[in-house]
Amino acid sequence: MMAATKRIALGAVATVLIAGLAGCSGPGAGTAGPVPGTGKKSLGAEGHSPAAAPKGTVNLIGDGSTAFTGVQPKLPPVKRLKPGQKPPQFVVFSWDGAGEDSQKLFSHFRAVAKKHDAKMTYFLSGVYLLPEEKKELYDPPQHAAGRSDIGFNDTEGIRRTLTELRAAWLDGNEIGTHFNGHFCGPDGGVGTWSVEEWKSEISQAKSFVKSWKTNAPDLKGEAPLPFDYDKELIGARTPCLEGQKNMVAAARTMGFRYDSSGIGNQVWPTKKDGLWDLPLQLVPVPGRAFETLSMDYNFMFNQSGTTQGDPDKHQYWGNQMRDGLLQAFGRAYKGNRAPLIIGNHFESWNGGTYMRAIEETVETVCTQQEVRCVSFRQLADWLDAQDPATLARLRTLKVGQAPEPGWTSFLASAAPGKAAASPVPARPADQSAGKGPDGSAD
Repeated sequence: MMAATKRIALGAVATVLIAGLAGCSGPGAGTAGPVPGTGKKSLGAEGHSPAAAPKGTVNLIGDGSTAFTGVQPKLPPVKRLKPGQKPPQFVVFSWDGAGEDSQKLFSHFRAVAKKHDAKMTYFLSGVYLLPEEKKELYDPPQHAAGRSDIGFNDTEGIRRTLTELRAAWLDGNEIGTHFNGHFCGPDGGVGTWSVEEWKSEISQAKSFVKSWKTNAPDLKGEAPLPFDYDKELIGARTPCLEGQKNMVAAARTMGFRYDSSGIGNQVWPTKKDGLWDLPLQLVPVPGRAFETLSMDYNFMFNQSGTTQGDPDKHQYWGNQMRDGLLQAFGRAYKGNRAPLIIGNHFESWNGGTYMRAIEETVETVCTQQEVRCVSFRQLADWLDAQDPATLARLRTLKVGQAPEPGWTSFLASAAPGKAAASPVPARPADQSAGKGPDGSAD
């Protein structure tokens, strides 16, 4: 996408080594009242519409940048597992810093998802809806106003991104946040931010989504985003996977229900500090003696260490990522059925080979029986609907471990009111080769 986002590479040593990684480079609420050309009345900067609305209803919010349009379409009902019922295989495809630029990867993967009945999570960077000429409106923690390590956007870039955000939500996808300026490392990076600084960052990320018509007046005639972002925004991934603890402490007071900034294994998730902890996961690297995180950046770093590696190896590298993700899928699907969580960027690193790998993975896994390719919101909804004893029982399964003597007996024993078995510790994380570099990716 507009930027390269650095991610975690894990060192091939006895303990996990997390490098200082930096990332994505790339490009106030309005007043209440009628919005020209709509005939609809705004709810005001702080207003919210009822929990439901008749079909076709559009209740504008603030300056008309967003609107309540009713319950999100194209989402299946959430059901609790019956005693002894095998859980579905969930797969989450997520995108950091989501925005539409000249590569048109947002629109491409939205079409791929729609074709295969998959829902995805798009972590929007708020500054992608803030024009360069208004950059001083962003006041990042520990940095001067108007500073952003991923830049800002122009009017046409904002217009394209809005088009995709609208369509993505109406297709049943989720719009989360990747926050704003993408600051990483020890010098004012997000890992050094306090809880109050994170609250400011979250509030600003919301405000840029809720007030793009005010900030980009040339776009006032554009249709609003069809959701109330104060209600839509329930989760995030931090830049470079840094600053999770204080971010979660801030986010849990601001309507968040999950976080995907951690590192984990393919086991059933639990809550951390009140939020569902839905981390990126360690997955195989075929032909190598280590595992790496389930993200395009990590495969790229361990293969070439650069976004412009040897062209003769592009196809092999993409196949290696695809096959690693498929191995991770297979061991969950045939084993513990833990959700598989995959992270990506709208980038053409190494000739776009990782985008091909993701597309082929979607085509392969999302078409299989008992598989649900869902957003983080859908996964969190499903987890919330389950009996706690059932989830506790699922957490006793290790990576790739199928229950003995079978799902019916295994989960029938986790009936309500019955104590769940003691959890079996997850296997130690395998380590990937090499630490991440200092400084920014290309």
